[in-house]
Amino acid sequence: MTEQAAPPETASRSLWTTALIAAFGGPFAGFLWIGAGRLALISLLVITAASIAVCYTGFPVIPGMDLSAVGIYSGYGLMIVWIAIVLPFAGRFKPDKWYARGVSVFVLVFYASVVAALVTRTFLFQSFSMPSGSMVPTLVDGDYLFASKFAYGYSRYSEPFGLATFDGRILGAEPKRGDIVVFRFPPDPSIDYVKRVVGLPGEKIQMVDGGLRINGVAIKLEDAGPYTSEDSPQGARLQRETLPNGVSYSVISLTDNSVTDNTRVFEVPEGHYFVLGDNRDNSSDSRLSVGFVPAENLVGKAVRLFWNSKGMPYSSRQVLDDPAGQ
Repeated sequence: MTEQAAPPETASRSLWTTALIAAFGGPFAGFLWIGAGRLALISLLVITAASIAVCYTGFPVIPGMDLSAVGIYSGYGLMIVWIAIVLPFAGRFKPDKWYARGVSVFVLVFYASVVAALVTRTFLFQSFSMPSGSMVPTLVDGDYLFASKFAYGYSRYSEPFGLATFDGRILGAEPKRGDIVVFRFPPDPSIDYVKRVVGLPGEKIQMVDGGLRINGVAIKLEDAGPYTSEDSPQGARLQRETLPNGVSYSVISLTDNSVTDNTRVFEVPEGHYFVLGDNRDNSSDSRLSVGFVPAENLVGKAVRLFWNSKGMPYSSRQVLDDPAGQ
């Protein structure tokens, strides 16, 4: 009886293919590719937990240093790190498991990263950045923040790729007065805006001598001293505004008698909101081009800062949904 030759032992993955897979798919994909399933799972859990922890505590800044370019080149640095983590293990494992096949690696990575990221961004949290100073001093140019997508329910603008076509909101909840909201600019829904809700449906809003009035009642506004910055004119003032529900926050008056210090009475329609920027004399908001914000245009509630690319400290401003004010 003729003996059959034993099948050849599966060779380890080459360093080049392992480096390529790890660079573009991360340690999870790299470890799957070389047949190290346990390490793949451990790396996925560790990186996920570390990412959540870092985003919650916030990324460090170097005071006064503009790190805007970091976001552009950080991806290349991560590729190098991923390769350095996976490559030393390439010769220690055999790709003889089902999950080490090319199609299996692609499917598992797709669900663990792309699908998970899409679900998180659509239903839980999405990151946004501040490109202007319209919300100074609460938010400044270069701030990066997370918005809660489930705070107000979901509309067609919750889906990041614009594929949803339904009207209205699902699991909708109304924003509270004083909430900082991310919304789609009504004249051009492709643009995201960040402002503070001050007027609710059915209310009458007006600015008189730089002070906010709701239904004819002047809102408490206290002077907090001079405001100075590189861009502020001489005589700018820091003020403390307290809404009827107790939410208190700082606003800036750059000058007296600006075009937005005295307005007509705005009657907020049902299903809409009136928003203002905290930098009252340098904000395009419901007094000007933004107009009333439909509930459908709300994307989420700004809840937490996690970085400033311009090197501005943000730890004292990090929590954005504190009812006691920033």
